[in-house]
Amino acid sequence: MDSVKIGFIGLGLIGGSVAKAIRKYYPDHEIIAFDKSRETLALAVQDNTIDTACASIDDHFGSCSYIFLCAPVSCNTAYLAQLKTVINEGCILTDVGSVKTSIHEEVITLGMEENFIGGHPMAGSEKSGFASSRAHLIENAYYILTPSEKVSEDKIERYRKFIESLKAIPVILDYREHDSITGTISHLPHIIAATLVNYVKDHDTADELMKALAAGGFKDITRIASSSPVMWQQICLKNRDNISRILDGYISALSQAKKAVDAGSENALYSLFETSRDYRDSMPGASAGPIKKQYALYCDIIDEAGGIATIATILASNNINIKNIGIIHNREFEEGALRIEFYDEPSSAKAVGLLQKYHYIVYET
Repeated sequence: MDSVKIGFIGLGLIGGSVAKAIRKYYPDHEIIAFDKSRETLALAVQDNTIDTACASIDDHFGSCSYIFLCAPVSCNTAYLAQLKTVINEGCILTDVGSVKTSIHEEVITLGMEENFIGGHPMAGSEKSGFASSRAHLIENAYYILTPSEKVSEDKIERYRKFIESLKAIPVILDYREHDSITGTISHLPHIIAATLVNYVKDHDTADELMKALAAGGFKDITRIASSSPVMWQQICLKNRDNISRILDGYISALSQAKKAVDAGSENALYSLFETSRDYRDSMPGASAGPIKKQYALYCDIIDEAGGIATIATILASNNINIKNIGIIHNREFEEGALRIEFYDEPSSAKAVGLLQKYHYIVYET
């Protein structure tokens, strides 16, 4: 691909990660960006993610081959009107939002369908902001493309190949179907995690025994409750019809589970846990979905001075970076006393072999 100019409006976790991926695979491409935070822009210039920091959405964006809208969902629709008089005919305008219907409707209203292909990299982190962005965040992750009805097949194919070249996995969907699917597998789990954490908080004992005892499995299944409140507020507002419908279905499913418990129905309870186990176990192990897989292992360790330091030294001396490490006090749902989390799958796999070589008993997640 010849050197091209690419614009970003917003450089948070996702925008920054896409920009860094482009810089990694296309170091000669010119990347410009606008962000409300001058500090973010200065940092992006300093680490060579972008070439030019723009003070506003101006004519600099007129010569871009691609423009990525990476601001909060509600802001992206507002920026469209500003871009309408700026972008060139061949430009592919896209976004990275988790909700597609609202921006597609605005694109249709503004008559910008010939340029717009919606985008949603199904990757993320409980961390937010440019400082947490990284080039490999979208690697091997599904990247949903939602083309407008009037955009050309040539642009769709060009954009698909571009996303593929960034090592993501492009999938083309209708934007309405996208919002229904992500409402179920992404938006609903975030609401469940948040309400579950708040339920425990509201019913905790005065000395917070629930918090103290809720390590391990509880923290794993509610990890995504640590995500950005602003982002999830906006997602729920923009996809509220789908989410409301999906919540009705889930509340009905919870009611059925309650009926089974109330009735002491052995068959219904067994079926609940058997079908969920079988379906979950049939899911691909690769981390390509909207809620990212954690790369962690559990390890048996004797409670003695220097035990954790010894393991950390073994891993560090073999160039394995540890994301998090800690003793598991509540092991009702886990095997092993020590939980070690890594940044990627190769590091986790290498650590398993290395610790087994040193005769540690290791349990993989």
